[in-house]
Formats: sequence, structure tokens, C-alpha cells
Amino acid sequence: MLYQVYDFSYLMAAPMRALAGITKAVFQNPLTPDTGYARVMAAGAELFERTTRRYEKPKWMLDATEIGSQKIPVTVKTVMQKPFCNLLHFERKTTNQDPKVLIVAPMSGHHATLLRGTVEAMLPEHDVYITDWIDARLVPLAEGKFDLEDNITYIMDFIRALGPDVHVMAVCQPAVPVLCAVSLMAQMKDPAQARSMTLMGGPIDTRRAQTKVTQLGKDKPLSWFERTVITTVPMYYPGACRKIYPGFVQLSSFMSMNMDRHVGEHLRLFHHLVKGDGSSAASHKKFYDEYLSVMDITAEFYLQTVERVFQEHALPEGTFRWKNMVVNPGAIEQTALLTIEGELDDISAPGQTIAAHDLCSNLKADMKEHRLIQSVGHYGIFNGRRWKGEIQPIVKAFMRKNAGTSGSSKKAG
Repeated sequence: MLYQVYDFSYLMAAPMRALAGITKAVFQNPLTPDTGYARVMAAGAELFERTTRRYEKPKWMLDATEIGSQKIPVTVKTVMQKPFCNLLHFERKTTNQDPKVLIVAPMSGHHATLLRGTVEAMLPEHDVYITDWIDARLVPLAEGKFDLEDNITYIMDFIRALGPDVHVMAVCQPAVPVLCAVSLMAQMKDPAQARSMTLMGGPIDTRRAQTKVTQLGKDKPLSWFERTVITTVPMYYPGACRKIYPGFVQLSSFMSMNMDRHVGEHLRLFHHLVKGDGSSAASHKKFYDEYLSVMDITAEFYLQTVERVFQEHALPEGTFRWKNMVVNPGAIEQTALLTIEGELDDISAPGQTIAAHDLCSNLKADMKEHRLIQSVGHYGIFNGRRWKGEIQPIVKAFMRKNAGTSGSSKKAG
């Protein structure tokens, strides 16, 4: 009943949202005197509407990129479709032979568009693909299950489809399945093994550094998660009767970790609106339009992740299995490894991701790199000023170093 209660509360607030919209329109009307009272009423109405609305999946809004001094058109194309994921290609109108990059987006309640800034910074000098995971409530039950092992299978399929010259980049949660996928392909001596993998702020070994996220997984039995946060998709959605971990529950968990900051941000939005500071208000809206847009994930994927990653620590313990095959990162010899951590990361704290270096025991030292980025939190690793100016150049240099090619060699067309 959890989902039905959530939907019912949203519908119950609809008249108040409509009234808030009317109030905003009235007090922002050019015929209304521009007084302090009018601005307060309009700002309050807008804040109410924004905090009670549903945020749809955002658009990519990446129609072009700049290569050198030229503006190059970009087209987002679906190049592979699976029941729970579409593989997207940001096709650039250029003849540059840039490194091919598969960005594996997290399945943690947000859409892949949360990585828009990640993709945007990579586009000028990389041929970018990304996993666009599908909201589980939209996937019919007839399509079957999707768990962590299926997640790994998808990643291997995508790597094979893109060929042996691809570089894989995992942001947060998919660090574990990406490391598993690369390990399994090495164990199978697959000819399509990736040139490199970049793991950013991921929970490779959560015992290395405790956070509220890891503590919750440690303190509660799996039955508690199944009983408390798992629900069933209502009959009025395409994925009716599928067991899921709702995106709105995941969002509430994330926001509760930093509730004071989120409340403060919304109070600042109110003050920006009252003052007429359009640029600051627009910046807030841009972030929260993305952050508050969530998707559901399958119950089996969520529960298996909690059990294997946060409770059993199966990968670092050497007990992680995929289709009864033990995953062995020590088999990796061809795929270079870059790990990146943020000093202030309170989701995957420093120490968790660098653990991958110990697991990839047979990888040559000159094929491994680690960077700890000072004064950067979780989202700053892959989005924002520090990502664009400091971290992305590190990723770029690492991929070119391990590409077996000089990178761009032709003039943009």
C-alpha cells in the first residue's frame, strides 16, 4: 500500500497546487503592483508548488558541443534496447577518432540524466555512450526479474557491443558491477575486454570507511529492508505487481542525510525569488529539477545489492558469484584501472573505492592510478566546477594513456 498512499497524497494536494499556481500568476501579473507583499506571496506559492509536484524524467538538452572553436551538433540515439535499459549514443557530427567511452550510470533512484554534466564535459574529446536505466514501474512483469547479476550481464553485453577499444566509467553504485563485469570478461579471456575502467566514488569495500549508508546496511537484517522499503507497483502502471524499491523512498533517505542543507537551499530559493535574483533562483531550480526526479528499481536488484555489497562484502571477500562463477578481479591484466574519491564524500567515503587496487592484484603498477580530490563531496566528483576543471582532465589523460592510440587526429567536420 506504500505506493498507493504516496500517489493518493499527491492527488490530494492537487487543488492546493492549482491554487498556488493561480496565486503566483496573480501576484506576478504586470498589472499587480510590485510590492514586497506581492513578491512574498508569489515566492511562497512557487515554493509550495515545487515541493509538492512530481518531477518527470528530464531531457538531456545536449544538442551541441564545442570541439576547438567549432560548435558541433550532437544527436542522442538509442543503439541497443533491453527490457531494463537503453544504451544511448551521443553522436557527434565529427570525424575525430576520439576514445570511445561507456558511462555506466547509477541505479540508485535517479535517472541517468543526473550525469548530464558528466557527459557534457566528456563530449568535446570523447565518443560517449551511457546506460539509460528504465524506471522499473514501467517494465511489465512479463519481462521477468532484474537483479545485480543481470545488471552485470547487461554491462558485459554493452562492452561487447562497443568493442575492445572502449573505456568504461562507473559513477558511484555501478563501481561494483562494472568491476565484476570487467573481471568476468578477463576470466573468460573475452576479446572485447575494455581498455580501461574508471571507478568514481563507488562502494567496492564498504568496510574501509563507514558512512550513514554503510551503517544502515550493517545494522539492519535483510528482512528489515524487504519489510520496510519494498512495495508493489499499483495496477494502474505498466509494471503492475512488480516488487520494487520506490525512487521516492530512496530520495527521502538521501535527503534525510543532509536535511538541514536541503531546507536551507529552499529557504535561499524563497529569498532569491523575493529579491528578484533570477540567476540564483534558476541555478537552484536546475539542480533540484534533476535531483527530485526519481525512478524505481526492482526489489531483487536492491536487496541483492544490500546483501552482497553492504552486508557480505562478497567482492572483497572473494565470494561474489555470477551464474555460479566466482568473480576474480585478480584475472584483470589488460584493463587499466583509475579510481577517484572525494575527500568529503559522505555516501562512498574515501577508502571504499581505492580498495579495487588490492583486488586487481595482477594488474601492472603503471596501469593503476588513484586520485583523492580534496574538498569535494559525492556529487562534486562527477558534476560541477571541480569535475569540469580538475577531475575530467585526469580521466581524459588516463584514457588516452591507455587507449593504444594518440586520440583525436582529424579535424572536426
